[in-house]
Amino acid sequence: MLKVGITGGIGSGKSLISGIFRLLGVPVYNSDQRAKEIMNQNEKVRDQISVLFGTEAYDLEGYLNRSYIASRVFSNAKLLAKLNRIVHPEVGRDFNEWGLRHENHTYVLKEAALIFEAAIDKELDKVVLVFAPEDLRISRVMERDQIDEDEVRGRIVNQWNDNKKAPLADFIIVNDGKQQLLRQTMEIHNFLIQYEQNPAK
Repeated sequence: MLKVGITGGIGSGKSLISGIFRLLGVPVYNSDQRAKEIMNQNEKVRDQISVLFGTEAYDLEGYLNRSYIASRVFSNAKLLAKLNRIVHPEVGRDFNEWGLRHENHTYVLKEAALIFEAAIDKELDKVVLVFAPEDLRISRVMERDQIDEDEVRGRIVNQWNDNKKAPLADFIIVNDGKQQLLRQTMEIHNFLIQYEQNPAK
């Protein structure tokens, strides 16, 4: 079984592409969603986050105060790095356990925003990068999250530029509203099936 990462900048459409892979029968692990669940449910992680961010890290009902955490880390790269060092190892262990339950598949996908930034690509067999022009990504996120341009750019600054990620990716899917997404996805899907059967080729 191959472990394949799928990543892309905020608003690039990686979740949309992951959805296409799911329709093809490929199991998809959503790292960002699982990270949120782990930050709420894992006692060790909760304790470390509380030490890092203080009592405001969790609300009165015990749930992660996401807006407070976001306001702290999006303007503080060092603080974000510390948070990632708490959460990413636990997500990695969770992904490996999840992968064991899908060993009968040719390959599985790990969807994550920071695959290269967090050096997760070293643990994967292949990586798919979803690319979209920055102005299009910004407009998508503004509409999706109902936030202004400055806030979107504040999030983008914590992610590597696509020009830095592209040489590290094994596949690139262009999601600019012009290219056919299904065709691009099918080409990668077919390649991975053949590659897993005969990796020497």
